Order: sequence, then C-alpha cells, then structure tokens
Amino acid sequence: MALKLLVEQCSITTRHPFVIARGSTNGYTRAWVRLVDSDGQEGWGEADPSSFYGENLETVLAGFERLRPHLPADPFELESAEARWEQVLPRNGAARAALSAALHDLVGKKLGQPLWRLWGLDPRKAPQSSFTIGLDTNEKMRDKVREAQQYPILKIKLGTDRDEEILKTIRSATDKPLRVDANAGWTVERAKQMIPKLREFGVEFLEQPLEPDNLDGLGEVRRVAAAHYLPVVVDESCLVAADIPRLVGRVDGINIKLAKCGSLREALRMIATARAHGMLVMVGCMIETSLGITAAAHFTPLVDAADLDGAALTIDDPFTGATIDGGQIRLPTEPGLGVKRK
Repeated sequence: MALKLLVEQCSITTRHPFVIARGSTNGYTRAWVRLVDSDGQEGWGEADPSSFYGENLETVLAGFERLRPHLPADPFELESAEARWEQVLPRNGAARAALSAALHDLVGKKLGQPLWRLWGLDPRKAPQSSFTIGLDTNEKMRDKVREAQQYPILKIKLGTDRDEEILKTIRSATDKPLRVDANAGWTVERAKQMIPKLREFGVEFLEQPLEPDNLDGLGEVRRVAAAHYLPVVVDESCLVAADIPRLVGRVDGINIKLAKCGSLREALRMIATARAHGMLVMVGCMIETSLGITAAAHFTPLVDAADLDGAALTIDDPFTGATIDGGQIRLPTEPGLGVKRK
C-alpha cells in the first residue's frame, strides 16, 4: 500500500520585517506534509518556497498533487522515490524537499534512530550558526545586533547603495566575526571595490556578490578576493550538485539549501561533489519553522559553516527540533528528524 499524504498550510511571522536587496516582508506562508504508512507511523516535512525560484504556496500545493501518485509503497526506497519525484517535478525544489524530509523522518522513526545516526555522523561536529541582521535604519540595526547578543557570528545583508555605512554601523556595535551576503546585488566593479573594505571590517567570507549566471564575473571577483584572503561563496549560482563543476576555479564554496536542491540526498551529493573539488560548504535556509530547519541541521556535521537562523527569526515557531542556542547547532536525539509539535 502506498503511503498516505496529508498536507497542512500555515503562516509564520518574523520578529522584524525581513529586508534583503530584493525586497521586504514579515509574513510567510508554508506547507507541512505528513507521510503516513500502514502502521499509522508519520513522517513530517516542510515546504519553504521562494519567489526567486518561481515558487509560492500555490505551486507547492499543486506540486504535492502531482507527486501524490508517485509515493513509494516502501518508505525505505529513498533513492528511487527521490529520483522519480525529480523526474515528475524537476522545478519544484521546495515541494520535493518537504516529501524528502518526511520520508527520511519516517524511516528514522521506523528504525528508532535519529537521521544523523543513520548517516553515521557525529553531532558534536555541527558548526555554530550565524544569525542574520536584515537591512534597516542604522539605529534599528544596532538594536538587532543587541538582540542577537547570544549568537557568536553575525550575517549581514548588503547589496544596497549604503553598504559601507551598514558595515560601519554593525562594526561599531559589535566585535563579532561577520559574514556578508550581497544577495546578487553588486556589479563586478562594485564587488572589487568592496572587497578591501570587507576585510577591513573583519568579514570572514562574501556570499553571492553577483547575478547568479555571471560565472566569468564571479571568477574575476574571486581573483581579487583571493589576494585579500576573502573566500567567495555562492548561493543562487548553485542549486544542485550538477552545478558545481562549472563553478570550480570561479568560487571558493557553495551554500546548500533544501528548498533549492529539492532533497536531503541531493544535499549529501552536493557536499560530496564540493569536497571532491576542494570547496568550502555551508548550509543555509529560508524563513522556516524548526521543522524545516531541523531537516537541514542533520547534515551540518559535514559542513564548514551554517546559517540556520530561519526559525530563530520568527515569533511563532510551532515546532521544537534542532536548536541554535548560543549559536551552537544541537541535533535532536529522538528518532527520525526528532521534531515535535508544540
């Protein structure tokens, strides 16, 4: 008997309007799925669509209907199930990622083991997570830095016409390590101009300085950044493992997000591919509940850097799971994803 699919819609709210170079909002609609087997055992997953990839709640819900007839009878058929879903729905990463998480959750529960243990990972190797300071007025950004007191690493959104001022404001409020995400908001010239300034302000690495398809430009920016010992990491330029070979020599690392790559197994493939090319690996997130964040947290013992603050930025997270207390990612020890509804 094929697994039963149940879908639930929800909305989550961030503490502050979340502003990046592309826009601002503080309300997000999400969908949760449950895969139920013949014993009544449930696996949970969350879809976190991004308009940048042409997805929204409607496309996710339609995606689930497309995938419903392709659910496996045996939940342990992880590889073939994910391959089939990708064939049927190649563009809806968020919808597929939710089903992938739910299937892995179900398998872990059936075996009575947390996902990280099934993968043979050491939870003590999970890195610290950064905490994101969204774009705002100088005064509000200083307030946000104070609110983020417990987090040891801050991530700053840039890609505006007042980037130097933002860096100065943040740096005057804290001496913590900073990471910078330009959200594809710079030209090659602007990026080259900014690199020495980023180093001056103690920035650890630069994420997605240019438009995703400008690979030659990324190579040019990386050459300048390398002279200043500043690694360049890409997010929107790298969706799946197959994108990595063309980035070799042009960037230093990749940012994996489940909503982009479409599945937990694809995330593991991306890590292996990036490592084979000597690249840095980080994991990021959308604005998500702890259900979505925890799915990504399970493979963090394999990565160098993490930005899993999506649930910490919200005021109405309905789940408990992986935490980033004091910035340190702590993985649940319960079976499957180890997520509980509050």
